[in-house]
Amino acid sequence: MLIRKIQPVDIVLVDWNMPEMDGCCLLKEIRSEAEFAEVPVMMVTTESEMDQVETALEAGANEYLMKPFDKQGLLEKLVLLGIDPGRQAA
Repeated sequence: MLIRKIQPVDIVLVDWNMPEMDGCCLLKEIRSEAEFAEVPVMMVTTESEMDQVETALEAGANEYLMKPFDKQGLLEKLVLLGIDPGRQAA
């Protein structure tokens, strides 16, 4: 998993529909790793049905952002996750 090569990880954005592995499977894999259990994960997708939102949250997503979205929508979700969008990377 690529996330192991990137440290520190502040947030993971996951698309539901990806080649090789769907977003929910990736979420479950991320959450199965103790070192990534607390990393905020946001599902970013066109999937908008309530049962799909629930599935993503049950799989471990902390937030859900539907495409298309704008900068303000993304910033609002980051704030909800406790991430300061204005903070400069170290």
